[in-house]
Amino acid sequence: MPSLQWLEAKEKTQKKLIHNGVDKEHAATIADVLIHADLRNVSSHGVLRLEHYINRLKSGGLNPSPDFTFKQTGYVTGVLDGDGGFGHVVAEQAMNEAIRMAEENGVGVVTAYNSSHCGALSYFVNKAAEKRLIGAALTHTDKAVVPFGGKESFLGTNPIAIGAPALQENSFIFDMATSNAALGKVLKAVDENEDIPGDWGVDKDGAAVTNPRDVVALLPFGGPKGYGLGVVVDIFSGLLAGAAFGPHINKMYGELDKKRELGHFFCALDPAYFTDKQEFLKKMDQMIQELRNAPAKEGVERVFVPGELEQMNAEKNKEKGITVSEETLKFLNSED
Repeated sequence: MPSLQWLEAKEKTQKKLIHNGVDKEHAATIADVLIHADLRNVSSHGVLRLEHYINRLKSGGLNPSPDFTFKQTGYVTGVLDGDGGFGHVVAEQAMNEAIRMAEENGVGVVTAYNSSHCGALSYFVNKAAEKRLIGAALTHTDKAVVPFGGKESFLGTNPIAIGAPALQENSFIFDMATSNAALGKVLKAVDENEDIPGDWGVDKDGAAVTNPRDVVALLPFGGPKGYGLGVVVDIFSGLLAGAAFGPHINKMYGELDKKRELGHFFCALDPAYFTDKQEFLKKMDQMIQELRNAPAKEGVERVFVPGELEQMNAEKNKEKGITVSEETLKFLNSED
């Protein structure tokens, strides 16, 4: 597949968004979030998505110049109205408010509504970790995952992310969908004409498939455990945010003229309000180092800390560039 230097890819992404009427600062944020995912080799949430965003924007399903409204509802709580804008920007604004309150009062909790797909949640919890805060982020998506024991999709892939700072080690950044795989990974497999593992998705009859084009619904990870967590995410990012849930959420790939009206949940915590912060950071270092040095089973190189491989990918890809499909590169270079 073609390769692009990450700064070049970011510049092309920004230009494409600005060309289509997106505010310059907003375009920079959207590009940042997309390239963040590509650098970590989570390309299902990278520039692969740009063409879809532009199509939705042109159809009226995204507001290129939203007027955000933030209401602080308590010392450590607030609600952000995203006015139908790009979820990447809505989420950044919401996390920034959570961080501000955490720095002032130890905790910041913000819900956002009237938003759209916000990309990789790891980007937002990393913002908290960079401030030496613990960050949490939850968001929901339209129905794509069958409930445990069910036949038809009900929940979204409903991801969860947690970020925690360390003293000298890289921050702990954990980001997961509550399905066995994110829908974006299935779409990436379609884009690259590749098969998928048999436990990712099912066809119209509920049977497991390996052809991504046959997937009509995804499976929750860990059976009832992933199913339960998916419901929890909808409670926090849907119901608590005053947004829809499950089958009532507007589709991402369909009805492009309609606003998604998604919700998000963000939390930032200052460890200093709970324990000695320096000791916390040192113990984070210790935990990360001990995990890395944990005995590995035969045939395994070593134990990796959750999120470590993605961080290693980002460091490597900043040097060698990110890979994109021929179709994505063609779109980036087009005049649309």
